[in-house]
Amino acid sequence: MAETYRLVPLDLNKLTPEQKTVADAIVSGPRGGLRGPFEPWLRSPTLADRAQKLGEYCRFGNVLPRDLSELAIILVGRHFRSQYEFYAHARLGREAGLSDAIIEAVRTRQSPPFTREVERVIYDFVEEYLARNRVSDANYKRAVDAFGERGVVDLVGVCGYYMLVSMTLNVFQMQLPAGEPDPLA
Repeated sequence: MAETYRLVPLDLNKLTPEQKTVADAIVSGPRGGLRGPFEPWLRSPTLADRAQKLGEYCRFGNVLPRDLSELAIILVGRHFRSQYEFYAHARLGREAGLSDAIIEAVRTRQSPPFTREVERVIYDFVEEYLARNRVSDANYKRAVDAFGERGVVDLVGVCGYYMLVSMTLNVFQMQLPAGEPDPLA
């Protein structure tokens, strides 16, 4: 990425009490660190607190199987060309059992070689929404049949949260770890 980070990194020893409370909650939670959107969000501690709680649910507590949740996340990251989000969640998707072939197809905007219908349901639902800002009755019904109403609500929540993450990462030009190439063209 030719762009540079737009925010001077926070000095973690000079956080306000409100920032420190939120930072401590993030670090002591399941993420274990302040990567990705969290440092920018700490400039608005109330937003950071609320967003990180929503994100904790979307990433660790939603009812979708982990690999399918990660599929939705990389589709959102790819759509918004969020290099950091795609980079991070491609790895997490692999760890959750998403195949390299599916991840690569998403990365290159090819038709993924799905082996399970539930993967196709997630793909069709998310891709249709990202293309049209709507989901057809047919794709909605397929999603409800596959995941129930709660699962569809959680899918919408995961996608919406990661749209916020994508925008944060892109606007503040968050860099990949040193030496990592941009995964998305």
